[in-house]
Amino acid sequence: MATAAKAGMTVGGGHKPFARCRAAIEPIRLVLMTVPLTDMTDADLLRAYADGTMAAAEELAQRLLPGALAQATRMLADRAAAEDVAQDAMMRLWRQAPAWREGEAQVSTWLYRVVSNLCIDFIRKRKRNVPLDAVADPPDPGESAADQMQTNARMTALSEALGQLPERQAQAVALRHLEGLSNPEIAEIMDISVRSVESLTARGKRALAAVLAGRKAELGYDDA
Repeated sequence: MATAAKAGMTVGGGHKPFARCRAAIEPIRLVLMTVPLTDMTDADLLRAYADGTMAAAEELAQRLLPGALAQATRMLADRAAAEDVAQDAMMRLWRQAPAWREGEAQVSTWLYRVVSNLCIDFIRKRKRNVPLDAVADPPDPGESAADQMQTNARMTALSEALGQLPERQAQAVALRHLEGLSNPEIAEIMDISVRSVESLTARGKRALAAVLAGRKAELGYDDA
């Protein structure tokens, strides 16, 4: 009983545990609420959403969803599937919001990782007969219809080939050669060392070359 009194609590009522901590945090929360959403960091927006500010989720979605959709489109060569993956990734982000802690990876980095993993999972599960017109990237106005079809075929073939690689290799290759990220950026996303990224991408490229070796003529590549 004496211990409880010293802690600022009483048995059967009185002060709640950590009441003074909450009181100290409240002014900080109120100040944060006065900051325009557009000036808040991604992590702050995520925490604000967890506290019930729906407008924070809308702002964060406007920032992150286009990039997630573009990433999924490049990896899957299938617009409809990419939209599903991007939406799934954002839903996972919303579910993660209450548990998000200071010092976590950047929100965008976390989302990159989730989208990449979801894409690899999708590639492994889908059938190989993806229609060529499913590719979502806008066609190059300078390309002929035949060139556009060949580009689509190459994108689909690459997406299918990624599905035959070990997951970590596929993820590293996609982030490096489809997303154009640097090795340090990939290392942060995958939570591995830069040397590991270099090893994964090198092995992944060799594996891709082996998978696609028999399709060079079909895809319009020289035999050299």
